[in-house]
Amino acid sequence: MGELKIRLPAVAGQFYPSSAGGIKSQIESFIDKKAKKSDCIACILPHAGYMYSGRVAAETVSQINIKDKIILLGPNHTGFGVAFSIMTEGIWQTPLGEVKIDSVLAKKILENSKYLQNDSLAHAYEHSLEVELPFLQYFKPDFEIVPIAFLSDDLEALKAVGEEIAGVLREPGIKDSVMIVASSDMTHYEPHELASKKDHEAIEAILELNEDKLVERIRRKNITMCGYAPVIAMLKAAKGLGAKEARLVKYQTSGDVTGDKSSVVGYAGVIIY
Repeated sequence: MGELKIRLPAVAGQFYPSSAGGIKSQIESFIDKKAKKSDCIACILPHAGYMYSGRVAAETVSQINIKDKIILLGPNHTGFGVAFSIMTEGIWQTPLGEVKIDSVLAKKILENSKYLQNDSLAHAYEHSLEVELPFLQYFKPDFEIVPIAFLSDDLEALKAVGEEIAGVLREPGIKDSVMIVASSDMTHYEPHELASKKDHEAIEAILELNEDKLVERIRRKNITMCGYAPVIAMLKAAKGLGAKEARLVKYQTSGDVTGDKSSVVGYAGVIIY
């Protein structure tokens, strides 16, 4: 066995603090310590700088019993790598420690997929999955991940990947130890009122577990939700695993934090059961 490839943090010190202590104290300032936790199939978390979207992410994760294995689905903002990229080996580092890729599960998903390709370049500088890790590590220091990034808006392909993931997770003994996290921010750089109105139309479709309605609304209303591709795949997978309902934990915009509501980004935390 060779040494495992280590993926170093790309946005520590930018999107979130570069020290373990800094991360912990910032997350502690966001969470509801009395939150009741429950099991879930999947969730949606935002991925902006913690100052802006950290409260939404922290409040959402604080209500989840985090499982031992997490499939991370995110958008590829950098343009590097392949359109449907899975990383099947290695370790991701954050200031809170190392997170190992579950190679067995990742390779099983890759083998079962018509679209996914083994590719680490798409993940090297991409922030959308990295920023979720410290929230998860804060509540559960030990878990393994399968990182997947999408650089495609091919609806049928995204649905197919969701079905492929569900197919693997339905195998005996796997499903109960795995949860799916889809990483997405909502509307970008529009006035607060308009962003909130558009985002709640998208959220309504998500709460109905209806990826077709979500895409239709995104296209018709021109909703600039950067992670709709991972959300489509996640919804398809979650339904394949028996998802029946979804709950919006928190929605806010950057304007709620900064007070400047002239041009905001929206953030939503959703849990799927």
